Amino acid sequence: EEAPGEVFLYQGRSYKAYRGMGSLGAMARGSADRYFQKDAASDKLVPEGIEGQVPFKGPIGPIVHQMVGGLRAAMGYVGAPTMAELHAKAQFVQITGAGLHESHVHDVQMTREAPNYSLSRG
Repeated sequence: EEAPGEVFLYQGRSYKAYRGMGSLGAMARGSADRYFQKDAASDKLVPEGIEGQVPFKGPIGPIVHQMVGGLRAAMGYVGAPTMAELHAKAQFVQITGAGLHESHVHDVQMTREAPNYSLSRG
């Protein structure tokens, strides 16, 4: 709810319009000067962004709650009771796209989606 944009229904689902500042629509509505095209006719604008729609997720509170829960779990996994210790103990390991795919749920049909996990996320 906190993000800008109007909520609209599309095929029975709620979405918010997304318009990047370099999109044709945004440039036609005033951001063309950022891209040194303020004097260009609308049919001569060269967009550097897109317009689209994103699924409406509601208020940010539940999302932040899930993120904090994930952070607390990670702190427990590495034995870090404070953020300073997490920073000192954390190790990031780069994995391949195939490894990322394997580390997620696969070969099973989810019957109930969890609030912090969705197969539809990219």
